[in-house]
Amino acid sequence: MTCGADARDRRPPLQNRNGVQARDLDPGQRGLVTGVGIESQDIQAMTNQMARDIFASGFLGRFATPPRVLIDEQEFRNEGSQIINRRMITQRLLVELNRAAQGRISFVGQRYAGMVAKQRDLKREGVTDVGTAGMTQGQAGVDFFLGGAIMTLDSRDPRTGVVQRLNQIAFELVDAETGELAWTGMYEFQRAAADDVVYR
Repeated sequence: MTCGADARDRRPPLQNRNGVQARDLDPGQRGLVTGVGIESQDIQAMTNQMARDIFASGFLGRFATPPRVLIDEQEFRNEGSQIINRRMITQRLLVELNRAAQGRISFVGQRYAGMVAKQRDLKREGVTDVGTAGMTQGQAGVDFFLGGAIMTLDSRDPRTGVVQRLNQIAFELVDAETGELAWTGMYEFQRAAADDVVYR
């Protein structure tokens, strides 16, 4: 057993001559692998722009108390040709809006409704105390939810192999009581490349 361990210790280190050494990249900048689809820098730019647009629209001026907003990927449809993690977009938008809102918007985490219901039951059964904030009649209702869609329009030149894609991402802030659109926003860009990246 010792001989085997000694032999392993004497082996030369593996050389990956054809590989690419790992490196840290700024997600706000174009990376080493790029294509015509939505990439990390687009998600950052888009969510930053949408947060600025909502506050610049004057939407918040209508409320004496902070409106409750739900941001969930279930209301954000992918109708485009690229496979994408929708939650990556909605989660970053939630973080950016929450940071910029500074208490002027209240965000509801309905994905945790099951955990909240469990905690409410434990309090009411006397298993736990009521916490520092006390109890409410029900879980927080929603005034608005953010919906939207990712859409793409693709074209290809069969002679050159160049692929061109229009990426369009639309957002809609919907009144959860009436269905009225309180705000809408659009982010779009177009790219072309000779060799398309495979997005997974």
